Amino acid sequence: MKYLLLVSHGTMAPGVHSVIRMLLGERDDVLSYSMEDGVSADAFVAELSKVIAPIGDEDSVIVLGDIVGGSPLTNTLNTLTQKGLLARTVAFGGLSLPMAIAALMAIDDGLDGDALADSVIGEAREGARKVELALDDEDEEDL
Repeated sequence: MKYLLLVSHGTMAPGVHSVIRMLLGERDDVLSYSMEDGVSADAFVAELSKVIAPIGDEDSVIVLGDIVGGSPLTNTLNTLTQKGLLARTVAFGGLSLPMAIAALMAIDDGLDGDALADSVIGEAREGARKVELALDDEDEEDL
C-alpha cells in the first residue's frame, strides 16, 4: 500500500486530514500527526511511531510536511529511516490542501517518481496565487 503521511507544527496536519475526510471520505491510506506547542522531539517521535505502525515493510510513503528542515518533517524522516522505509519514501515541504489532494490522486492513479513529484508540486504552485478582486464603487460601500 502507498500511504500519505501529513506532519506539521501545531494542528495543521490533522486539520488538513480532517478536510480530506470531509471532501473525500475516510481513507485508510492517510495518516497525520503534529508537533504541538511544548511537545519534545522525543515525545513527538514516540507518538508518531504509533501513528505509522500500520505501514509495513513493503509499503511506500508520501510525506507532506509543513516546513522543510522543521522538527516534524526531520523527525518523521529519521523515524521512517529507522523503520527501514526511507528508500520507499518521497517527502515534500510546504504542506497544503491542494498538495494533499494531488498526492492522493497520484496514489489512486498509480503515479511514482517524477510524475508523482510533478503532480504534487504543480498543485502547490497552482494553489498559491493572488486572487484578483474586482469591486465596483457600489460594492466598496458595503465593505
